[in-house]
Amino acid sequence: MSLRCDLIIRNATIFDGLGNPRVSGDVAVTEDRIVAVGDLGAWQGDRDVDVDGKALAPGFIDAHTHDDRAVLCGPECMLCKMSQGVTTVVVGNCGVSLSPVRMTSRPVPPLDLLGDESWWTFDSFGEYADRLARDPSPVNTYALIGHMSLRVEAMNGDLQRAATDKEAAHMQARLKEALEQGASGFSTGLYYPPNMMAPTDEVIAVAEALRAAGGIYVTHMRDEADEVMRSIEETLKIGRETGSPVIISHHKCSMPENYGRSKVTVPFIEASAADQVVHYDVYPYAAGSTVLMPDRLRQDIAEQITWSIPHPEMAGKMLDDIARLWGLDRRSAAIKLLPAGAIKFQMNEGDVQAIMAGKLAMIGSDGLPHDTYPHPRLWGTFPRVLGHYARDLKLFTLEEAVRKMTGHTASVYGITDRGVIREGAYADLVLFDPDTVADAATYAAPTEVSIGILETWINGQSAYVYGEGATEARAGRLVTRGKA
Repeated sequence: MSLRCDLIIRNATIFDGLGNPRVSGDVAVTEDRIVAVGDLGAWQGDRDVDVDGKALAPGFIDAHTHDDRAVLCGPECMLCKMSQGVTTVVVGNCGVSLSPVRMTSRPVPPLDLLGDESWWTFDSFGEYADRLARDPSPVNTYALIGHMSLRVEAMNGDLQRAATDKEAAHMQARLKEALEQGASGFSTGLYYPPNMMAPTDEVIAVAEALRAAGGIYVTHMRDEADEVMRSIEETLKIGRETGSPVIISHHKCSMPENYGRSKVTVPFIEASAADQVVHYDVYPYAAGSTVLMPDRLRQDIAEQITWSIPHPEMAGKMLDDIARLWGLDRRSAAIKLLPAGAIKFQMNEGDVQAIMAGKLAMIGSDGLPHDTYPHPRLWGTFPRVLGHYARDLKLFTLEEAVRKMTGHTASVYGITDRGVIREGAYADLVLFDPDTVADAATYAAPTEVSIGILETWINGQSAYVYGEGATEARAGRLVTRGKA
């Protein structure tokens, strides 16, 4: 074996991504792979970095993103993730994916979270994958196909009804094609108007394409509030009927009357995992964010505007303040702001912690990269888990925090040779200071760069350096379930 390599990271505190106790050692990298781990005093590297005991972990895998467009836009667009140590993003969540559908007018909400019609140009997932190959992203991309996107095409925009058998068959065929072209699963957003009229049988019919491909089913459930248990049961049924592993997106118990119900939902999901494959992701905040929906406003739930097409100057302001300024009631003000997005302060911190601590939990930011004034989760999720929840609150160990963001996520999604530090794995790595790592983004200043993430490597290339920002590297690749 050659004792030369491209990069040696020496004297690191190594977190392997599997939850094992941290160890001290060195890591050697050649091209895109880790070639040795341990005491590498005899090795020489073209770049030799002594990190003086700082933490080295596998690059974080963001289990839930809406980065479909952002991964096409270069290093600055992905700074929000690389500055957190994220090296792989799962796109196409909540039934919203940038392919396989072309649009000639602005898409209906929430599809417009990815942009106006100028971005909806991919008639197949193959075209999207080709774009990633021609113009690589700085991060790795793992892609789901969204039910809403399929519905828009198959149903000619007539979405306020169930699909016919013919339309469902068309969606299934399009999903099958996308899976053959490198997509890894199917997502739904049954909470949203473009998807909520789809009955369970329609979802099962479309998702049947997952069976032969070994794809995964991921869902923003029909209800995360009063009917959260019924929605979990529906989700599990879809998984059973299609033979698919299931992921519940951003699990939560919304609205004050449901606070504390995580004491029921988490044990139920964990018990169900004995009979079928089910996991969930969660973000470490007690507020969500999506498109502004006037018909779903509640007086007891504060909302902060994240963007507005007709009134961009209102981004960052509270809806109640805007309503007072305009002399309108909340609903009328919300209608005047449309199309728009909002942060909803709808969850309980105790539930957030209970859900995050669950053994099945993965960490996903659910960040919205194109919002003018985004939820701070876009910039702060992963350092917040490491600093606030693991180090400060001791909700779980740092080893467990890293596992929830790396090896566990890689295993659930079938991401091969990533999410772990071992010989032969891809060199997706993050160096951080466990004593200082912290999120800096807040609801008042949502785009502040996190503290203590020192360097991020993707496929062996340095992609982010603290204090310097993103590098010019575009080493990211399309990652497909079950394939190295």
